[in-house]
Amino acid sequence: MANYIQKRIITGILIIVVSIVLNFTLIKLSPGDPIRVLSGQDSPSPQMQAELTAKYGLDQSVFMQFINYVGNLAKGDLGVSILSNQPVLKMIMERIGPTLLLALTTAIIALIIGTALGIYCARYRGSRFDNIVSGSSYIFDSMPNFWLGMMLIMIFSSSLGWLPTSGMVDLRTNYTGFNYYLDVFKHWLLPATTIVLVTVPYYFRIARSSIIQVMSEDFITTLRATGMSESRIFNKYVFKNAILPTITVFGINLAYIVTGVAIVEIVFSWPGMGSFMLDAIHRRDYPLLMGIYLLLSISVAIMMIIVDVIYAYLDPRILYKER
Repeated sequence: MANYIQKRIITGILIIVVSIVLNFTLIKLSPGDPIRVLSGQDSPSPQMQAELTAKYGLDQSVFMQFINYVGNLAKGDLGVSILSNQPVLKMIMERIGPTLLLALTTAIIALIIGTALGIYCARYRGSRFDNIVSGSSYIFDSMPNFWLGMMLIMIFSSSLGWLPTSGMVDLRTNYTGFNYYLDVFKHWLLPATTIVLVTVPYYFRIARSSIIQVMSEDFITTLRATGMSESRIFNKYVFKNAILPTITVFGINLAYIVTGVAIVEIVFSWPGMGSFMLDAIHRRDYPLLMGIYLLLSISVAIMMIIVDVIYAYLDPRILYKER
């Protein structure tokens, strides 16, 4: 297992290195000029543009810019935002918390609900409950998350007035302690419900189809012929084999957790990384974009390693194939 984990860590590091090179190259090749945005679109001063270009090192060759970027990165310096003139790392840390609060909690809730429904419906396939849940999963899966979010706002905020429409806290108040967490929960509830409703169908269908497939395998039939109880067959053999695809999907969702809820964050004005990234793209803030993409590549590499280790634990055959 130690050698297996070591190989996966090396692979993850290589992925991060390759992503750094690709992200830097693609951002530099993309159209747009942050200096023009910073100096003004209408009548920019050529002298001001030249000074700003030299200040941020954009007058150097792309190769030298990359060398300087990697050198600063090795020191833990992600650079300074061109438009806000603040350290990129500081700006990201200020935004990562709300995104993790929204995306991580909804991912776990959707995983639990979707997998539980998939397991139950697979074991009672063809029942009325199975038909209702299966039909509902296709309905919610076809709904755009931004449309569903706006519908929830219209119903629970505009019409009923039960929940706030936007933000993470009520800026007109100064809650502390329990009242503060309650206020955050009220603002979290609508965007979280939106994400959960459109994510549960993925886990439901994957869990249901995986369990049905495993339960139809020949070795399950053999175990039933030996007189083993259905509960023991399911707990010891079916679940362990059928849960692997669900873990894969969950790992992929967590890998893109930084930007995966961007549209929902915009609809509900949630102060997270998704809307932050879109704003950086629109304003051509190169250092901030590279910092966000670096964080994304690191999260992908980490989740890839975690998923591979969980796979190896649940299915020891993977370790034998690596030898």
